Amino acid sequence: MQQRQLGPYTVSAIGLGCMNICHAYGDPVSKEQGERVLRTALDAGVTHFDTAALYGFGVSEKMVGEVLGPYRQQFTLASKCGMTVEEEGNRVRTGRVIDGRPATLRATCEGSLKRLKTDVIDLYYLHRFDKSVPIEESVGALADLVREGKIRTIGLSEVSATTLRKAHAVHPISAVQTEYSLWTRNPEIAVLAACRELGVSFVAFSPVARGFLCDVLPSIAALPEKDIRRAMPRFSPENYPKNLALLTPYKKIAEEVRCTPAQLALAWLLHQGKDILPIPGTASEIHVRENLAAADIVLSNEVIERLNNLINQRTVSGNRYSEQSAREVDTEPLP
Repeated sequence: MQQRQLGPYTVSAIGLGCMNICHAYGDPVSKEQGERVLRTALDAGVTHFDTAALYGFGVSEKMVGEVLGPYRQQFTLASKCGMTVEEEGNRVRTGRVIDGRPATLRATCEGSLKRLKTDVIDLYYLHRFDKSVPIEESVGALADLVREGKIRTIGLSEVSATTLRKAHAVHPISAVQTEYSLWTRNPEIAVLAACRELGVSFVAFSPVARGFLCDVLPSIAALPEKDIRRAMPRFSPENYPKNLALLTPYKKIAEEVRCTPAQLALAWLLHQGKDILPIPGTASEIHVRENLAAADIVLSNEVIERLNNLINQRTVSGNRYSEQSAREVDTEPLP
């Protein structure tokens, strides 16, 4: 497996995002299946596992801790705080909440450490920037956790270049995590350049466009009721047929390269810079192995240019988030 730098850590070029095993895309997989996915990834050479307190409201962290805990020294562990579940006194879940207050971040970290069965988290992200709390205050709280030895390094998720600079002035930021793929180019506006200027690694989530570039999505009507893609404009009845038209020429390129559509998407990302680390998520052992094989694919400049011209911010129909979700992120809007 090709290796890349994630802050101070040397990790597999392709990591594993641990959301899919319990969160966001319909019903969670069985505990046994989730365990198989995690073990397959570890055995195949993945040394970068990314989870969050939000995923499954703690279920993902707990599964990672139970399955991978005995091998803790073999991989870099990343998790996130600042976006968790809101609960009432009787612990009835009422929805997710973005909360960057220091006391909340500390409490979330304590819970994560227990679920992950570890004494320290290698990379701890602020999952979302709480715009009601100065970023300096939230990052200051995470810096306290570094000094106390509960976390080793700090990351930010879905932030603008301006917010990154403010945060980095308080404490060194090791990584920024944002959606990045052929069909989501927001990082190219400013934050990717800021990361490179400051020496911050860039972690790309949803690198296969939430399954779109895998060419395995059923009709949107067939998606589970709770699948988050149902609320995303790119998958709406108006936009999805337009986006599907991009897949035929895209699959033709994959055939020419002799790889799967998902591998082509990951290979494209890896070619955007050695500081970029994709973390595809999956609930399938087969797809784990398929994704990791993308690290060995070499794309010519001509193929990269064709991909850039085919799928980009001008050719994709619809925004990546609904209006409500878009208000929750801090990234620069596409021009």
